[in-house]
Amino acid sequence: MNHLLLYILSGYAVLMLIVYLVQERFIFKPEKLDQDFVYQYDAPFEELFFDVEPGVRINGLHFKVKEPLGLVLYFHGNSRSIKGWAKYARDFSRYEYDVVLVDYRGFGKSTGKRSEAMMLNDMQFVYDSLAVQYSEQHFIVYGRSLGSGFATKIASDNQPRYLILDAPYFSFKKVVERFMPFMPTRLLLRFHLRTDKWIGQVQCHTYIIHGTKDWLIPISNSEKLQAINPKKITLIRIIGGAHNNLPTFPAYHAMLRDILQF
Repeated sequence: MNHLLLYILSGYAVLMLIVYLVQERFIFKPEKLDQDFVYQYDAPFEELFFDVEPGVRINGLHFKVKEPLGLVLYFHGNSRSIKGWAKYARDFSRYEYDVVLVDYRGFGKSTGKRSEAMMLNDMQFVYDSLAVQYSEQHFIVYGRSLGSGFATKIASDNQPRYLILDAPYFSFKKVVERFMPFMPTRLLLRFHLRTDKWIGQVQCHTYIIHGTKDWLIPISNSEKLQAINPKKITLIRIIGGAHNNLPTFPAYHAMLRDILQF
């Protein structure tokens, strides 16, 4: 019996080590692009490079309109690259907003070793660089799924006009625990992205949009976020919406129109 228990404990320890070492492969699903890859779109855009520090370069796309009312800084989800996410820029440019999308370290053409602190620093560097061109009162920070944590942190440390969260999590640790309830995530997880902590420090109004049929990140996450500061957080429920199809619902676009034209 003692030998069996020892084997079980040893196996569990090995499993924890594996989870700790390979967790990035489960959290991040990047599409990597060659540095000479050429973006092609049917809308005016400029490719951007943010040289954060030696060896770290963040790649972005800047979609432009003639007379922008402001800028939307878009933080995408945990998969692909801005090559694919760029199609969502038109959801904002149709209302005369410029849009900047950026890739995290290891995504697309962006370089650098990932850590939560470093990635958050990258996004603040991007924000500071863009704030030279755009007044913060015309700055909208948008975070989709994984990007909601980055967006919330940036909004909490700055003064944008609005924060918009698309299918956000209450706490990233809680999301991971749903899929690995037997693991001590508090000890193993290297990416915590405390949306629940940062959203209380956001000074601007926050709009949260979430599908009622989202099984990956249930809408209860957004309901708990709204409860932190209901006077400054508006929750828009997309009836029947799942995690990856909100832009297919007219209610989603009506929400963006109402916010951007307000």
